[in-house]
Amino acid sequence: MYFIGIDISKYKHDCYIEDSNGVVIRDSFSFDNTKEGFEYFLSVVQSLDHSQEIKIGLEATGHYGANLISLINDNHLTFMEANPLDVKNFIRFKSKRREKNDKIDAKYIAQYIASDSVDYKSYHLSSYHLIELKSLTRFRESLVKNRSLYLVKITNILDIMFPEFKDFFNNELTNTALFILKKFKKPSRIAKFTRDDMVLCHNHAKVTPTSKFEELKLLAKNTIGQESEYMIFQLQITLNLYYEIENHINEVEERIDAITNEFYSPIFSIKGIGKYTAVAILAEFGDVSRFSSPNQMVAFAGLDCGHSQSGLSNKNGKMVKHGSPHLRYNLLLAIRPLKLHQPTFRQYYNKKLLEGKKRRVAESHTAKKLIRVLFHILKNNVPFESNIIRYLASIIFYIFNLF
Repeated sequence: MYFIGIDISKYKHDCYIEDSNGVVIRDSFSFDNTKEGFEYFLSVVQSLDHSQEIKIGLEATGHYGANLISLINDNHLTFMEANPLDVKNFIRFKSKRREKNDKIDAKYIAQYIASDSVDYKSYHLSSYHLIELKSLTRFRESLVKNRSLYLVKITNILDIMFPEFKDFFNNELTNTALFILKKFKKPSRIAKFTRDDMVLCHNHAKVTPTSKFEELKLLAKNTIGQESEYMIFQLQITLNLYYEIENHINEVEERIDAITNEFYSPIFSIKGIGKYTAVAILAEFGDVSRFSSPNQMVAFAGLDCGHSQSGLSNKNGKMVKHGSPHLRYNLLLAIRPLKLHQPTFRQYYNKKLLEGKKRRVAESHTAKKLIRVLFHILKNNVPFESNIIRYLASIIFYIFNLF
């Protein structure tokens, strides 16, 4: 059996190969992150005896290793992405000397996946969809955050120019509110609303009666805001940027929709999780077959707690926050609507509050429960049924209390 360790970096990668007896087959060497470098790495791997199993290990380093992983997968080789923290702890255990460079790291990665303590789980990129969805959902997340920043900037401008405007829309910049700002530009123009202007706003709002815009007209006439050309100028540019990002978000969502229409996942059966949040969670977890227990998925998301034990002291610490911040963000984002639509999660959340947990802590505990549910439905490819989940939970609780 061959063990290949690869240390990933932006412009080059370092590789080390040894066999199951610890014999060095190929000492550490570097190859560029280029077509020629990839061909050289592939020629080295192809020169090995393919009657023996080949195991490849590399650290999970984000997008820097994406193209190399695709090469490995395209050539029907298996690989394992190792948690960088686990590799770091392994190196500390193996070497007392504080030595570190890419070539040494490649050697230790190979020895890490060869160690008896590591359960080598080969990871095949069997679904290109998950790779594309992971990239698209992260891109969408960044666009949504930028869109929110522009809404804050619009609010700041209105606080000076027309402070009564946002209150009129229940302190929200709704689509109708943004339409009015884009169309009429300034309070002095809104103060001159005609009947046709109000009908136009009504047609855009659909549910807001025309007479309601008479109130907005009156507010604009009596505003305490300071209208100035430079503020109007800034408002219009900010609105243009907002709508530009909005259009790009729609384009990304159309791309995500086109992909998700080609397959079904049980995560979509959980009422309360928004479609794009569900897709993001699915893409971040990737191939769920890699996980043998819900606790592994919790650790992968970085939602597990630190633990400290010394003598008679035994206590849990704060959330470790290792793993993907995108995954944690979307898991916690899913909890609030879940509490509204799913009694199972609402009851669990309230139970944690009654135990004295703070709101954010109770939400993190509920996110762990969501992960346990996901482990069950994704592993067994079955839809979410809240009654069944409650029944299984009651059985587990009963068995636990027996002992």
